[in-house]
Amino acid sequence: MIRYAYLIPFLPLASFFINIAVGKRLPRKGDWLSLATIAAGLLMSIGIFYEVFRAYDPNFRYHVVFPWLTIGDRALFNVGILIDNVTAVMLLVVTIVSTLVHLFSIGYMHGDPRYNRFFAYLSIFSFSMLGLVLAESFLFIYIFWELVGLSSYLLIGFWFEKKSASDAGKKAFIVNRVGDFGFLIGILIIYATCGVLGYDQVFLAIGEGKLAGTLLTLAGIGVFCGAVGKSAQFPLHVWLPDAMEGPTPVSALIHAATMVAAGVYLVGRVYPMFTPDAFLFIAYFGLITLFITASIALAQNDIKKVLAYSTCSQLGYMIMGLGVGGYTAGLAHLTTHAAFKACLFLGSGSVIHAVHSQDIQEMGGLRKKLPITFVTFLIATLAIAGVPGFSGFYSKDMILAAALEFGMRSANPLHMIFFLVALFTAGLTAFYMFRLVILTFFGTPRDHHKYDHAHESPANMWVPLVVLAGLSFSFWYSGWFGTLVQKPKSMANLAAVSAPAPPAHAMEQAAAPEAPAAPAAAPHDAAPAEGAHGAPPAAHAESPGAASHDDPVAQQAHTYAMYSSVGVGTLGIFLAFVVYSFGWINPARVADRLKPLHSFLQNKWYFDELYEATVINGSKAFSRGCAWFDNTVVDGLVNLSAQLGVFLSFLVGKFDNGVVDGAVNGVADAAIGSGSVLRRLQTGKLYHYVFVLAGGALLIFLIKAF
Repeated sequence: MIRYAYLIPFLPLASFFINIAVGKRLPRKGDWLSLATIAAGLLMSIGIFYEVFRAYDPNFRYHVVFPWLTIGDRALFNVGILIDNVTAVMLLVVTIVSTLVHLFSIGYMHGDPRYNRFFAYLSIFSFSMLGLVLAESFLFIYIFWELVGLSSYLLIGFWFEKKSASDAGKKAFIVNRVGDFGFLIGILIIYATCGVLGYDQVFLAIGEGKLAGTLLTLAGIGVFCGAVGKSAQFPLHVWLPDAMEGPTPVSALIHAATMVAAGVYLVGRVYPMFTPDAFLFIAYFGLITLFITASIALAQNDIKKVLAYSTCSQLGYMIMGLGVGGYTAGLAHLTTHAAFKACLFLGSGSVIHAVHSQDIQEMGGLRKKLPITFVTFLIATLAIAGVPGFSGFYSKDMILAAALEFGMRSANPLHMIFFLVALFTAGLTAFYMFRLVILTFFGTPRDHHKYDHAHESPANMWVPLVVLAGLSFSFWYSGWFGTLVQKPKSMANLAAVSAPAPPAHAMEQAAAPEAPAAPAAAPHDAAPAEGAHGAPPAAHAESPGAASHDDPVAQQAHTYAMYSSVGVGTLGIFLAFVVYSFGWINPARVADRLKPLHSFLQNKWYFDELYEATVINGSKAFSRGCAWFDNTVVDGLVNLSAQLGVFLSFLVGKFDNGVVDGAVNGVADAAIGSGSVLRRLQTGKLYHYVFVLAGGALLIFLIKAF
């Protein structure tokens, strides 16, 4: 199955073209085609994951490349696929969530006038995301990166007749371009110094010292800028909450498991290239993001906005985990978060479908009307709150342990801030998520009209919820994940990473993994060989789980993190019930007493207003300045040149008329005048000539006489 992995992204691509071209003429407007193609991709992904899991090898690699652009005998760029344990997990995550979102959309989008176009957009997004996961070079991940941005713009602004939706689509597209520009700069630095763009080739070049020092740090930060945009990290997180204007299935697809996860996946994919300074940079950005966005979620009343800021916060956890050295922890949380957050978003869609409102202040008591939605939503909430037995506890505990271990090992005591802030934010997460559950499903209805008309969603909407809720338990992930997804070795060992071998020799490379191979491209007619997973052991570190058994610091950090996370999570849940269920504390009174703080959080730290006053108004002022310069200076110079031309033309005209034409006319007048005088001497009368001849003779005679 693994040798046909390249077909997985092309299945939804074919669906996109068919649905765009003739979708309206197909039965059910082609929704079955989009669902069938992504479901086929899911089956293939399951087969690939089974092959990877059966091998149970942390060093599993299937890497095949073909020449894509050649100059002479040199392959300038290659195209291919790279499948390792991380890729196999990510393929499974993307296809599972995408398939369930497609199924959910059949019920949620029923009756929409652009029904077939919506499924076409889902297909092109799935193609872009799957291509990004399978890419084996910086060039192709950047190409698919931009395609993901384009397709997300189409989905977020799908209801473009609403100004808020069209504005949200443009905002997402523009904000992501800021991060992608940094990504492009990072890629250009890599290519200018290394001359290659394949992951393994770049790592090999870095190991050989072609890219090192400050320039390597800058290249890593540039690449991370792409993740800042896509994964909605501070300060580019502002697009994600506004993107909730898109249909709810889009929120689940883009903002739970796929698009926003692309940035985290990118950091994990190119993890070996980051320097310690770049890692610290990454960790602090994740830390700032997870706290700021969690605090904003406390004061939001829009059910999808709460989940959006929760997503930003959880992405901050992942990025911070990767930054402090918790490679396995960050990717584990990426995987677990995909299931429970997709369940939460689709659950919110089921609630919105039932009550036709997104304001949780208009809900209440819905657990009786929506029992399946309530149970699945509660399970996903327990997972994100970090309750033991659920997937969020497994992965978030790993991140907290990595942050605590980083602080304990660091010579700088200030680095303990990573653990302390992350731990505090874990309590905030439990609090605002159970606030959401209580206000939505518990208590008495606050809008009886909406409550009376609420009903459980159809099966094609609640079945995905049940599946995702089932995947929110920890037993699915514990054990194997830490063994198969291991932290890569440091920069000092990168020279030992072998470059991709041609498919014809892939088995030879697997048989002798310790021999570094020179970069090579496979011939066009070579067939990929299965089982090419012989990357050298030097490319990986020992298992984090195994290391922790022998490392007292890691053991201590894990123990402290586990108990403290359970404690703060329990406290957060208890406070949520105290405030919003038991009524021991009046939230309205607290909000009134802390009105400045409440307004500050409700207005999202005034980031939008800050950007409006600085970046947006600054851009407008700059554009007005450019317009003034164009109208006054550029057009002024053009108009001055025109006036000077007119004046010069006037002078030239005067000179031409007065001097040149005057000289020509003067010659003509002289000729005419002389002609008119001489004309009188030629009268044509004989007696005139005789008279003149006689007069002349007389004159001569007189002159001679005297």
